Amino acid sequence: MTWSEMQPLLEQACWDTLYMVGWSTLIAVVGGLPLGVLLVLTDRGGLLQNVVANKVIGQVVNVARSMPFIILMVALMTFTRWITGTTIGREAAIVPLAIGAIPFFARLVETAVREVDHGLVEAVQAMGGNTWTIVRKVLVPESLPSLIASTTTTIVALIGYSAMAGTVGAGGLGDIAIRYGYQRFETGLMWITVAILAVVISLIQFAGDYAARGLHRRGGRSGPAPRLRLLKSKEPATANVGKAT
Repeated sequence: MTWSEMQPLLEQACWDTLYMVGWSTLIAVVGGLPLGVLLVLTDRGGLLQNVVANKVIGQVVNVARSMPFIILMVALMTFTRWITGTTIGREAAIVPLAIGAIPFFARLVETAVREVDHGLVEAVQAMGGNTWTIVRKVLVPESLPSLIASTTTTIVALIGYSAMAGTVGAGGLGDIAIRYGYQRFETGLMWITVAILAVVISLIQFAGDYAARGLHRRGGRSGPAPRLRLLKSKEPATANVGKAT
């Protein structure tokens, strides 16, 4: 197969892969972020401590994470057909990709949020902040560098999943590697596909690491804010003590 024949196939495959991974990542973040935060809030000593709910959510996440992706695709075929009207193509692949990524991302979110200094949470509680305020002003902003790194890890995993989805006609680079590289013995095209995947993953990893490091150096999106508000709340009391003496 000549390059002029390969080029349109590779261009369409790259677009299909980015389309599937992009939408799946968006759904995974929207679904996994609150799930991961909820795992922290409902744990022992959490703001919404509920051991039963935490165990149930944790078990559901563990079961979903333990299922191999190829089996998950087959198990979700009826649900995928109900959502998209088909089980073939990139739109159909988004369903199992997103469902498989949500519990994966949720566990990464849980780990990131647990790293937040508990002293900041107590400070905001002392200032009258409720659970929603703590999540919005402390937990998410302070863990943002780790959340960016978690999102990067999820994207890289989804690229691998999307290649597996190509084995069942989902399109993308995995489909090209299987249909042309393996079934038609176009070894050159298969290695080009592998090289493109390696370059894409390297670029995404570099961008994610760069963004995470940048946020970490600045202390997160709004890292100093809780500390500054705490210091301001203490200033009047300190001033009063000085006047009294």
